Amino acid sequence: MKYVTTVGEHHFEIEIEERGTVLVNGEPHAVDLREIIPDKLYSLLLNHVSHESFVQNDTGNHFQVLLSGRLYHVQVEDERAIRLARGLVKFTPDSGEIPIRAPMPGLIVSVPATTGQPVKAGDVLVVLESMKMDNELRAPRDGTVARVHVEAGCNVEGKQTLVTLA
Repeated sequence: MKYVTTVGEHHFEIEIEERGTVLVNGEPHAVDLREIIPDKLYSLLLNHVSHESFVQNDTGNHFQVLLSGRLYHVQVEDERAIRLARGLVKFTPDSGEIPIRAPMPGLIVSVPATTGQPVKAGDVLVVLESMKMDNELRAPRDGTVARVHVEAGCNVEGKQTLVTLA
């Protein structure tokens, strides 16, 4: 699985290889990550050097990470979601209804969109949790929310329509 991670102004392409190996911008690193306190404290062995890291999920794919006494603001995006979002923008019609579909199966975390709400391109319509990551599904263009098909807490299948944008 590939992720694009942004730390401050720096971007990193991270690919999780076999167990214990991670590629960062194509360079292999030996990694062992263990959860000490669920969703809070982690033990990280990186290239045979031990670290403890506190992680706080701010919203969706934004995190604060305290590592070796330094606080980092981190954004993690799944490469598939980025490609899907870019592809959606390229093929978005200027008018008519657009179904906003789940790119993968998951759990609806929140639905900020409401029927009749005007939205701008990039506004968050639905937050979908999949593979322990929150994915913000955004409006591909300006419009109005015609229908909301899901609510927070429900499970959805890949390609299921979540919101219809007009």
